[in-house]
Amino acid sequence: MFRIVFVLDIYNGIAVHARGGDRKKYQAVHRSSQVCETSSPCGIIETLNPREVYIADLNILQGGGENKANIDGLKSLSSTSNVMLDGGVDRQEDAYKWLQVADTLVLGTETASMDVIRNLAARYPGRISVSIDRKNGQLLSKSSDIPENPDQAIEILNELPLKDIIYLDLDRVGTSSGMDIDMLSHLAKRSHHPLLLGGGVRDMADIAELENAGISGALVATAVHKQVIPVKQLR
Repeated sequence: MFRIVFVLDIYNGIAVHARGGDRKKYQAVHRSSQVCETSSPCGIIETLNPREVYIADLNILQGGGENKANIDGLKSLSSTSNVMLDGGVDRQEDAYKWLQVADTLVLGTETASMDVIRNLAARYPGRISVSIDRKNGQLLSKSSDIPENPDQAIEILNELPLKDIIYLDLDRVGTSSGMDIDMLSHLAKRSHHPLLLGGGVRDMADIAELENAGISGALVATAVHKQVIPVKQLR
């Protein structure tokens, strides 16, 4: 079954609307949403009741450190939905605490080295997802051991006991600008793990096209808030 995963970007305890990967310009979700009257993460999840939710802790991802309101919210959310969490983990010792409040820990190439990814995948088989983060046409990484080419990165990741791989196109996040279906189909064929797309999904027609191309799921938020992907598809 194709996975439609609802996205919550959380900053200072509230859900914000992601657009184009420029995290400093994100605004509270309720200002533009047609399905939520609140920006409280717990309130949104209670309203939408998604089967799966991908959470990005923007305080950590922007280098601001842990935020108590974000952590408290995560604890509440993990009791109602299957949670995938990107907490900006770049050290092995940080993984355990996040896996107490999330079903799956997302390790982004933007923050984690391949060495950290390998070790955590071995320690927590089936509970680690890797996000191949792209912006301005480049793979984001602070580590020299992660290849710049997504194909090469996937070849390395194929050897690890991961839950899945996310191709996260930050330029397309929140833009409803579509996707490069040929490239995604190519990556899906090379990957031994389920491949999910984050960024650019416009509507249910895109979902059908992704499924036909061999993609296993999509991370969505803007299309849900615009009501072009029905809330019932999240459940």
